[in-house]
Amino acid sequence: MLAVTDLEARRGRRALFTGLRFEAEAGRLVRVTGPNGAGKTTLLRMLVGLATPTAGEVRWRGEPIVARREGFHRELLWCGHAASLKDDLTATENLRAMSMLAGDALEVKAARAALAEAGLAGREHLPARVLSAGQRRRVLLARLPLAAGRALWVLDEPFNALDVAATQWLSDLLRAHLARSGVVVLTSHQAVPIDQHAGAREPLAVTL
Repeated sequence: MLAVTDLEARRGRRALFTGLRFEAEAGRLVRVTGPNGAGKTTLLRMLVGLATPTAGEVRWRGEPIVARREGFHRELLWCGHAASLKDDLTATENLRAMSMLAGDALEVKAARAALAEAGLAGREHLPARVLSAGQRRRVLLARLPLAAGRALWVLDEPFNALDVAATQWLSDLLRAHLARSGVVVLTSHQAVPIDQHAGAREPLAVTL
């Protein structure tokens, strides 16, 4: 479903990575690892079309993502590392705004239900500026229960700032997505066993 061929990224004269190749079929988890500054976030941004590789190509369902941007983005869920919420908007308003930017209309009731599932019941009406780092992260990740129909999830450090309960919730969501033949690409400093479900495929390790 997702194929990377001879991908290269440079920062100035320095190559972050070059000749990178991998393929991820349905139900596959891809773990991207490497030291700080190795280009993990750069790679993820290339996979979702937000950054242009110096060389190489990213394909989705056999076609270059640059050739079918609209169709590709309808199947994509991208969560960056920064929980970039608008401080003056409530958790509910932020979630609805993020969904709208992704092309999905989200009613208030559905947004509140997703936030409650993310462990934010009773905080849906609070402005983002008063939420903790972990709570802000949960607002961002509340998009996941709403995105079962999007086959490719690309997540940059999704477990960052989460407590034990939220880590378990997110792990269960990712397992469920893999079980329904989705693809998950993520970076994480935590060795969370999210690929353990019936018929799970071995995770694919991409080291930069």
